[in-house]
This record gives sequence, structure tokens and C-alpha cells, in this order.
Amino acid sequence: MERIERHVTISNEALAVFVRFWLTSTPPLPDTALAAAQTKGRERYEGYIEALGRRLARGHKLADEVIRDVPPQKEGSADTQSE
Repeated sequence: MERIERHVTISNEALAVFVRFWLTSTPPLPDTALAAAQTKGRERYEGYIEALGRRLARGHKLADEVIRDVPPQKEGSADTQSE
């Protein structure tokens, strides 16, 4: 159960960081560019869904990458005490 909770926490934080970054760095589009942007967005979304399907079929998971890429923190460090 703790492992599932950890994976959900990692996923939620990854999504939150992405959304915050995207919302603060993407300027609004003029009305004249909106239709083209929506079309391109649908194309990109379809590509995203295809890539996600391939990734899941291979068994790759974000949590596994995070565990591999982020070194574990030592107990008692400043970051672990604030949680």
C-alpha cells in the first residue's frame, strides 16, 4: 500500500509541476491563431496517446524512472523534515 501511495504522490507532483510550468510560460493566442492551434493540439494529443500506449505496453513507468534518476535522500535531511 505504501508503494502505491508513493507512486500516486510522484505522479501527482509530476503533473502539478508540469501544469504550473505550462500555465505560467504559455502566452495566450490571438483569436486568428486559435483554430490552427486547436487542430495542432488534437494532432499532438493523438501522438501523445499513441506514445503512452507504446510505453505502457513495454512496461515503462514514470515511478521507475524517478527512482532510478533521483538519488534517495538521507534521513534527517532538511527536505525530509519539512514533509
